[in-house]
Amino acid sequence: MKKGLWYWAFIAPALFALVAVVVAPLLLGVYYSFTNWNGIEVKEFVGFDNYLKLFDDEEFIQSLKFTVLFAVVSIFLINFFGLGLAMLVTAKLKTNKLLRTIFFMPNLIGGLILGFIWQFIFTKAFDGIGQAFGIESLQGWLSTTTTGFWGMVILMSWQMSGYIMVIYIAYLEGISPELIEAADMDGANGWQKFHSIIFPLVAPAFTVSMFLTLSNTFKLYDQNLSLTGGGPYNSTQMVAMNIFNTAYKQLDMSYAQAKAVIFFLIVAIISLLQVYWNKKREVEM
Repeated sequence: MKKGLWYWAFIAPALFALVAVVVAPLLLGVYYSFTNWNGIEVKEFVGFDNYLKLFDDEEFIQSLKFTVLFAVVSIFLINFFGLGLAMLVTAKLKTNKLLRTIFFMPNLIGGLILGFIWQFIFTKAFDGIGQAFGIESLQGWLSTTTTGFWGMVILMSWQMSGYIMVIYIAYLEGISPELIEAADMDGANGWQKFHSIIFPLVAPAFTVSMFLTLSNTFKLYDQNLSLTGGGPYNSTQMVAMNIFNTAYKQLDMSYAQAKAVIFFLIVAIISLLQVYWNKKREVEM
């Protein structure tokens, strides 16, 4: 069937927006990364100089390591809790609808506000509990790299688990009750039903959920800014914050753009490999 004039007329606004907001800035950004650009004008073409500087930039490498570690831990916990919450609210409980609303609500709070809320919890509430009960590990949260890391993980897991829960709910509710009843008649226990029936049938949800959690955890900025600000001594600074600081604090726009291009390629490659691997596993299941 040939696509007529009305077809292109309807999709033209979306295509224009895509080109103007995504494609054109991406291509311009790649071009600027090969120049000495100050944000206003291009002074000279420098080739791969900006990219070569990345190998000696210890702060950028450290922020990349921190981001990767944070993403790995957060992806696992978010999907673990998301699936667990989904199984809880799809069970035969009278409070199912209320629980779904409660678990999803953290996702509606803005990242900056969420960061400030958890900053208060970690620095005031945790400290007060630690002093009251003599628990030193609860005192001085966010003052070290380790507590700052786990503070970020807790915040992200709390915010996104409810959102990922909704995706798992859609697939769990699509499982035929007859399959579960047949497993019960065969004497299967809870783990056997989960491993042999539920897990394979919700495999497509893992593909979607892992893609969303991966992209969100890698690109995190606002929660990082409001919770730790990258401290102490930039040890909890994620890549997005490092790029922002390079561009607007150090005023090195072209070098920041080179970092952004490399970061884009890393996230794109990891995301594509993850989708390919999960799709392959879906077929094998």
